[in-house]
Amino acid sequence: MIDTELPTAPSASALTRGFAACLASVTEVPVTELPLPAGDLHQALGTWRTWLAERGSGLVPIADATRFQWAGWWIAVVQTPDTDLTGARQADLSEVATLAFGTPPGIVLSPQNPALLGRATADLPITAAYAVASLDPVLQAAPATPDLHGTVEGLAIAPTAEADMQLLEVASARAGRGFEGDRYAAGAGTFSPRADRRPGYDLTLMAAEVIDELTAAGVTIDFAATRRNVLTRGIDVNALVGRTFRIGDVLCEGRRLCEPCVHLDRLTGPGLLRPLIHKGGLRVDVLTDGEIRVGAPIQVD
Repeated sequence: MIDTELPTAPSASALTRGFAACLASVTEVPVTELPLPAGDLHQALGTWRTWLAERGSGLVPIADATRFQWAGWWIAVVQTPDTDLTGARQADLSEVATLAFGTPPGIVLSPQNPALLGRATADLPITAAYAVASLDPVLQAAPATPDLHGTVEGLAIAPTAEADMQLLEVASARAGRGFEGDRYAAGAGTFSPRADRRPGYDLTLMAAEVIDELTAAGVTIDFAATRRNVLTRGIDVNALVGRTFRIGDVLCEGRRLCEPCVHLDRLTGPGLLRPLIHKGGLRVDVLTDGEIRVGAPIQVD
């Protein structure tokens, strides 16, 4: 995602310009290269649908935005009170375009009203919402990657949902469950499946390099605050999606990225949702029993 300011186009409405800024961030196209017709948002949507179709994508309306759960980008039009130049609230309501992300989702970009950043979409008066989606559902094979290896730098569990994370030197992994003593191994995590077991809920991995990057950027965070189970060093955890690998002697399978969500922001304080997009770690299935210690090697099987 790229940051972008509101485009300057006096003939387009404020909402249209805000929506253009959000669409530019999703597509990673400079906002100056986005078509921006005169008029209201309804007119612009038709233009953007054509523009996206020429690039193999579409703009799909979301029927029930306040209940929408999808770990990806989507654009929400939010109704907010007008504010005059002195900051006094007016009785009239206006609409602003925002960009949402995560499951549960929160606002990660709000060029017209930055005060909405970090807000849960479920708590906002959303009047319309749209997702940018590919017109071609063919799943591409994962590209070949170089030898992947790293080490375990930290281990952590929480006995119940929202409980403080406890750091460990050694953890007992159980196939199909996760770490003994952790809320997800007990099926009691915030996002634990409530019916049949689903893949990707045994363990979560987090790259220490991401924490280093955030710390250098002035974001205060430690491993425990990420609420992940395994802190890695030296391996690209995103590249482990769809691959089997070993943490020590324990065989695991990478399932999907563990994207951040507004729930993490609520537990650790605002400001983590946006910088952890596509850097929030990996969801993993445990395939064999065993012990994992701090310092254990991580390598593709």
